[in-house]
Amino acid sequence: MLFNIAAVAGIRWLSAAAHTGSGSLTLWLLAAVLFFVPSALAIAALSERHPEQGGIYMWTSKAFGDWHGFLCGWCYWLSNLFYLPNLLVAGVGMTAYALGFGEHQGAILSVSLGILWVSLMAQIAGASFGKWVSNVGAAATYSAGLLLIGLGLWVWSTSGSATPLDLAPRWDLDKLNFWSQIAFAFGGLELSAVMSAEIHNPRRTVPLAAWISGFGITAFYILGTLALLVLLAPDSISILTGLVQAGDAAGLRLGMPWISVVLGGLVIAGVAGQFGAWLGGSARILFAIGIDSALPPVLTRAHPRWGTPHIAILMQGVVCTAFVLALQYGENLRIAYQLLVDMTVITYLIPFLYMFAASGKYGNRWSSLSGLLVTVLAIVLSLVPPADAQSVWWFEAKLVGGCAALILAARLCYRGPSRR
Repeated sequence: MLFNIAAVAGIRWLSAAAHTGSGSLTLWLLAAVLFFVPSALAIAALSERHPEQGGIYMWTSKAFGDWHGFLCGWCYWLSNLFYLPNLLVAGVGMTAYALGFGEHQGAILSVSLGILWVSLMAQIAGASFGKWVSNVGAAATYSAGLLLIGLGLWVWSTSGSATPLDLAPRWDLDKLNFWSQIAFAFGGLELSAVMSAEIHNPRRTVPLAAWISGFGITAFYILGTLALLVLLAPDSISILTGLVQAGDAAGLRLGMPWISVVLGGLVIAGVAGQFGAWLGGSARILFAIGIDSALPPVLTRAHPRWGTPHIAILMQGVVCTAFVLALQYGENLRIAYQLLVDMTVITYLIPFLYMFAASGKYGNRWSSLSGLLVTVLAIVLSLVPPADAQSVWWFEAKLVGGCAALILAARLCYRGPSRR
């Protein structure tokens, strides 16, 4: 249950949701009903039918065959190439803002890459060390969320809300792109099923944990977004530094200027911990694919001393670094961050198409149809560029071209049954 909360609940998504206005509260609730609940139903059904190690990769292979299973696992694993830099850019950006450096592109890029490689080395050293980093990071994330909610309640009771509460979503093209992230923010329940071989009685434990943690995660997102809207007007909220902006606003109104610095420190600690949780979980996908000999053996080698997939981790670090540098070219920091988020959403949600289709094949037809429709809508909305993109065509070319290149790379790397 705690692993699910650590994997799913991301405090950085609160800024993107609050930026769309108070209508995002309704979107959170709709996403919970139409996407999160179908996800829990699909995970419950599929983990009971196929409790083997590999989770979503194994479910897709059993339902649709080897190639589709490989593509599903490939996209799920490689989505971390975008997700991890996304985490770092957001966390370092908020901390830099809190310390008075603003959105300084060079400094944020350098610190992000430094944290990326230090964290990767820690993961290579083994879970016995990395798990403590994740635990501390999870505690920091929860603390930041509770602090934000507490500040929102305090300010609301003393001076009212900065945002009038209108629960109808705004159909604003400038904010449409961010709505797709709400569905993405509810992803992560399936990660524990990837590690099912390390879970006692996964047929019972995985579904039960999904339902219990789901209620807490939904409340976290709704209350956290509401707190941000109490502290700031939506148009003034930056998707990159919105949490620290809220800390500044609360500190000014309550006479406590140190709040934003505390929030920034908690956020960057949480980012480092969440990085470790996702890297450790997604590595099991490679082991599961490696067992089927669908990847070159070099990617599934274990370190002779620590037993970790060090080649895969190092390759992930190299490609993450290349993507962070390439995506900065020709864009300001906010647009580069948005492009990184969009590529993460698309590559991460492709496996959900398979998961819901597999669940529907085994009987959960209506819930699977709901999950499929929300997933397709989220992917389509991810293609909408921000209004201040310097070139719409260049933005779309990098986004679509990057995703197409990943699928082509999957086909080139796939070693099908005929060559096993």
